[in-house]
Amino acid sequence: MSKEDYINQEKILGDNPRIKILNTTIDVLTEQQTVDLVEKYVLRKEPLHLIGVNADKINSLNSNPRIAKIVNSCGVINADGASVVLASKILNVPLPERVAGIDLMQKLIRLSAKKNYSVYFLGAKKRIVEKTAEVIQGQYPELNIVGVHDGYINESEWMEISRELNEVHPDFIFVGITSPLKEYLVEFLQSKGNRGVFMGVGGSFDVISGMISRAPIWMQKMNLEWLYRVIQEPKRLFKRYLVGNVKFIKNVIKEKVS
Repeated sequence: MSKEDYINQEKILGDNPRIKILNTTIDVLTEQQTVDLVEKYVLRKEPLHLIGVNADKINSLNSNPRIAKIVNSCGVINADGASVVLASKILNVPLPERVAGIDLMQKLIRLSAKKNYSVYFLGAKKRIVEKTAEVIQGQYPELNIVGVHDGYINESEWMEISRELNEVHPDFIFVGITSPLKEYLVEFLQSKGNRGVFMGVGGSFDVISGMISRAPIWMQKMNLEWLYRVIQEPKRLFKRYLVGNVKFIKNVIKEKVS
């Protein structure tokens, strides 16, 4: 398959091309380019669903049409997985780098503290998300945190969250809720007129709050952060990362030769 088959030159408030891997659209962006592009949405008061995709997300996307529609309609879609970057190289449309969700989140928080953008934390257990806000406020005393809410909410409570967000108007809403519930919730909140940048941050609240540790720098640099997570929670993550990554790469190879 030629490079032209993968690249979609449609621009989303920027000048970056987009590629497709296994029916998933991905922006060709570095971490800093992502920050610069996302800030344009903030300055223009444009709503944005910022999402990162890894092998597990792409696998689920190809078996869940609703998730596929939500993900591919996001304004910014990053490659948050070493296997996705590897796949782009196999398909001859190399992505510049992995954009790790927790690193991107922390850069956007630094930007918010510097530019006086407001933030809201939504997700995880109450004590964890509150500890996350406490840790971040300690790092950036000037940061405007306009709200905190745990992620243990059922669908009947979504409207309450929507009303609260519409009252405080955060520039960034960091969402630490597992997929696909996170995607469904963000879709609902945006449909109710909630603006701002919604960013799914996975387990970042657990790391920032100190509940779990992040992989050592040398493992991050060698793209082995996933292995560290498997070692931490083998029963929960073995199938997702090891089995899922093998399935993903096999499908990528099939796509290349098809």
